[in-house]
Amino acid sequence: MPNEYRTHTCGDLNKTQVGETVTLSGWIYRRRDHGGVAFVDLRDAYGITQIVFDPQSAGAELIDKVTHTSLETVIRVEGTVVARDEAQINPKMKTGEIEVDVASMDVLSADIEQIPYNISDESIPEDMRLKYRFMDLRTERMSRNIGLRSDVIASMRRRMWDLNFKEHQTPLITSSSPEGARDFLVPSRVHPGKFYALPQAPQQFKQLLMVSGFDKYFQIAPCFRDEDARADRSPTEFYQLDMEMSFVTQEDTFKAFEDVFPPLMEEFSDYTGVKYEVDQGPLRRITYADSMLKYASDKPDLRIAIEIMDVSEEWAASDFGVFKGIVEKQGHVRAIPAPGAAAQPRSWFEKLGSWAQKQLGMPAAPGYITWAEGGFKGPLLKFISEESVKSMFERAGLKQGDSLFFVAGKTPDLYKQLSPLRVRIGEDLGLKEENAFRICWIVDFPIYERDEETGKLDFEHNPFSMPQGGMEALETQDPLTIVGYQYDAVCNGFEILSGAIRNHKPEIMYKAFELAGYGKSVVDAQFGGMIKAFKLGAPPHGGWAIGVERTIMLLADTANIREITAFPMTQRAEDLLMEAPSEASPEQLMELHIKHVNLPQAEETAVA
Repeated sequence: MPNEYRTHTCGDLNKTQVGETVTLSGWIYRRRDHGGVAFVDLRDAYGITQIVFDPQSAGAELIDKVTHTSLETVIRVEGTVVARDEAQINPKMKTGEIEVDVASMDVLSADIEQIPYNISDESIPEDMRLKYRFMDLRTERMSRNIGLRSDVIASMRRRMWDLNFKEHQTPLITSSSPEGARDFLVPSRVHPGKFYALPQAPQQFKQLLMVSGFDKYFQIAPCFRDEDARADRSPTEFYQLDMEMSFVTQEDTFKAFEDVFPPLMEEFSDYTGVKYEVDQGPLRRITYADSMLKYASDKPDLRIAIEIMDVSEEWAASDFGVFKGIVEKQGHVRAIPAPGAAAQPRSWFEKLGSWAQKQLGMPAAPGYITWAEGGFKGPLLKFISEESVKSMFERAGLKQGDSLFFVAGKTPDLYKQLSPLRVRIGEDLGLKEENAFRICWIVDFPIYERDEETGKLDFEHNPFSMPQGGMEALETQDPLTIVGYQYDAVCNGFEILSGAIRNHKPEIMYKAFELAGYGKSVVDAQFGGMIKAFKLGAPPHGGWAIGVERTIMLLADTANIREITAFPMTQRAEDLLMEAPSEASPEQLMELHIKHVNLPQAEETAVA
């Protein structure tokens, strides 16, 4: 039975249909009047077709009707496909070789309110776009991005199925768990004073599936965290391709990722209209220690080939009291190579220094030494021997025409300055590779760190990771030297994956928590379900999770998560379209055993 609304979509027609009578339905996107002839761009989910209201075919009455119909009104037209004149062909449109000569038109939605803005206007502020998100999603940019999201998730599923993973769903209402972020709590109506939590991740459930014998699990999992907003993460929820597998080593989980992610990126690598080069497996591996030394970050952007190096020894032997003093107090001096910087004008060095002070909080502009045509130059040169300068330039692989920048301090504050400074120097000097996805593994994360203020030992990363060396390492090594079978995958400066081989042995888990000051009773209380399962036979297992939004952001070449999410929150965790969060009625609060009170020096909140 034919569809009464359309014979074709607005992205279907081409010269092969010239002469056919067609029916199209869609939104009036643009309208142009030319001497009694009206041209309309009709838009639907599949594209745009130009339709023409000519007096000979449509008649004056119909032309008057479409001329006085608001933009974004939904209409149905019937007409004949005609070829455009050669000069009028639009090669940027799929339907650019034809137009439809309209004979009749029906308005399918009543013109009740005037549209708040023209969706073809790209200058509309974001808060207005979010308030009328259903209109913003009609734009070609947003429609394509949300379509990309669907296609990427479908590809993820296909690739996991091809690797014999089974898709299982884990609960969205569970217990609160200390996983590093704030929980979204859900009050219980039938258990007064008690709360559920939305899961920050399916971590414990997916491990329990391995204990249950399911062997290879995945899901496109929603995760909920009450966080401060960031450009690459929603303040409320995000999705991840979550995976776990049994009887595996770290190498097996790496292979699974390399079979999925690089080919996925290759599949969509030309989404922006430019073909990107994609690193394929086996991927480069960088230890956490090396990554922090060479890039001052555990998520390095390898499109910039600059590697930081430690030059503390050279400056400790110099006459520069500032750097010497920092080294004597257990600090470091690091050097950032700047190939070609000697050709930059003095104003570039001054501008870079000003930026570093204002944006990075550096007390002074980073010092530098330049290898110019007449020899070494720079404000720090008088404090250090030429032999030391030559040694540093040689170690950095630099030559005449290059420079070295120097930054001193204690970690981790030193990293916060070095990492963005390295990126800024690389971008300024044109050293950032374009149109490439550079992917690597960061491995051997430390299990513990020591709080500088309290001196207390605590977990630096995932407490459920198996320590390398197992129980022997926990009993004999300095805890700060113990590394885990924990790993991240990084693409273009974004952490795209986090994973680990899990600590599946109760005795090792108890010992790991004991070193961090948590007794057995605490572990049993917080993670009792998982510990109980491990005591009844748990296979060695491990897995990872890939950030869905970050993957799509990379492919769409956008730094804003709201550009690839259909109905996002604002940075203040508000839904401007649905007006959430909203107040609960007194009846709802009473049913949930909640009393609303004013807390001092805080906004109103609901407490039990």
